Amino acid sequence: MQTLDLIIIFGYLIGITAFGIWYAGKQETTEDYFVGDRSVPWWAIAMSIVATETSTITFISVPGIAFARGGNFQFLQLVFGYLLGRVVISLVFIPLYFKGELQTVYQLLGERFGGKVKVLASGLFVIMRNIADGIRLLLTAIVLAAVYTAFNPQASPEVVIIGSILILGIVTIVFTFYGGMEAVIWIEVVQLVIYIGGAVAAAVVLIQNIDGGIAGAIDIGRQYDKFALFDFNLDFAKTYTFWGGVLGGCFLTMSTHGTDQFLVQRYLCTDKPRAAVTALMTSGAVVLGQFIGFLFIGVLLFAFFAPYNDPLFAQTAEACAKLFPADAARCAADGAYASSRTAVFPFTGGDRVFPAFITQHMPTGLSGLVVAAIFAAALSSSLNSIAATAVNDIYKPFARATTDKHLMKIAGILTVVVGIVQIAIAVGLRNANSSALGMALSVASLINGPILGVFLVGAFLKRAREVHALIGMAVSISVMVYVLLASNGYVPGPVIAWPWYALIGSITTVLTAFVSTLVIRSNEEVS
Repeated sequence: MQTLDLIIIFGYLIGITAFGIWYAGKQETTEDYFVGDRSVPWWAIAMSIVATETSTITFISVPGIAFARGGNFQFLQLVFGYLLGRVVISLVFIPLYFKGELQTVYQLLGERFGGKVKVLASGLFVIMRNIADGIRLLLTAIVLAAVYTAFNPQASPEVVIIGSILILGIVTIVFTFYGGMEAVIWIEVVQLVIYIGGAVAAAVVLIQNIDGGIAGAIDIGRQYDKFALFDFNLDFAKTYTFWGGVLGGCFLTMSTHGTDQFLVQRYLCTDKPRAAVTALMTSGAVVLGQFIGFLFIGVLLFAFFAPYNDPLFAQTAEACAKLFPADAARCAADGAYASSRTAVFPFTGGDRVFPAFITQHMPTGLSGLVVAAIFAAALSSSLNSIAATAVNDIYKPFARATTDKHLMKIAGILTVVVGIVQIAIAVGLRNANSSALGMALSVASLINGPILGVFLVGAFLKRAREVHALIGMAVSISVMVYVLLASNGYVPGPVIAWPWYALIGSITTVLTAFVSTLVIRSNEEVS
């Protein structure tokens, strides 16, 4: 990695840190700190939503999906579900957010069911979001370590991973602590511009180095069926199908964008429901275009590296393993076309192809821009959202005789503490194997369905009360724990792909709550 690349990367990190500190003077009340005084324009909210949805793993892995053997554009079926979910959120949930002066989405549950449901939902959010973002920080550091050590082979990957975790974690703590939610949103606007700019730069370099340019890449993509889009099989174990994408993706988006404080907080930074709806729907269009672009980069990488010229490409995984017993794992890996004896490809799996291109083929300066884009995709901060939830839903009910100035102090302390917790989680899990990380990520997404379900119970089951909601959530969480364990092979049971999780969890909550209303009559009905 050349000096110019390092200047670009560290210049970006220093810039966003300074920006957050500059915003410190505007954060005088919790209304400023948590919801930006409800004055952020809709287009900035839209860009922030897109940046929040896009992690480093997305930036790296989505091109690998199209690059992989048998890979294509079927990932977009999930994005169609994302768009449908946004329509439902706009019609059902967003009008509810603006009936009062909410700072967290879980305050709605408190108004509908009482304090126990609100504390349970917000407590689960705090725990699971810390786990998810600690792992997100670790996975980003692993990608950065792979990129950096490719430029500097003498560097220790362990040292680079820990250093990346600390740098990313500290930068996130500083700009969030000083700047609050409004600074987070504006920094995410910058992040979106940077990582899209980095992706476009990589695509341009690829096109310039492919025989026949973009037309040649499209011809190769068509030849190997890279642009196949729909799979109408109803296969619950397969990740990307039409039904899993549209139905599962719809409920997944309803949970993440409709009932998760991490994203809902951004809508609350506007002053009108129409602005929030416009931001959410616009973000959907941008996300669709973005994922089409990332998948097309995968096709460009496929044309550039030309894995179809390798003898192993035509082999099935079983035949490949017979030919090269020492490389059986690589033969089975999605996108792993080359054996260890083949020097054609500097990677062993589809999710490593884009980093390999960045390190081996991007010119100086542009490679620094793309690495800065990887940093940018990692720096969507959940610290303010967690602090807002902990202060409003957990701390404030037990400390009612307090001032806004005191709550601001608590929010700042929590921002730092939560940042340190996420750094500790990332460092603590750095030596975990891939299956352990996958399980941790699944656990982190455990609450999406149950919490969406309790919001649906509140909206559509008028007879439901606190006890019914609590029973529904408890049963749903138990069911989802079983689904996760079975799908990861820890207990006997069906294997179910993750796009279905939010749908299963939410429907279980609603059905259980409905049945419980028939069995357990509330005090109001008895009287």
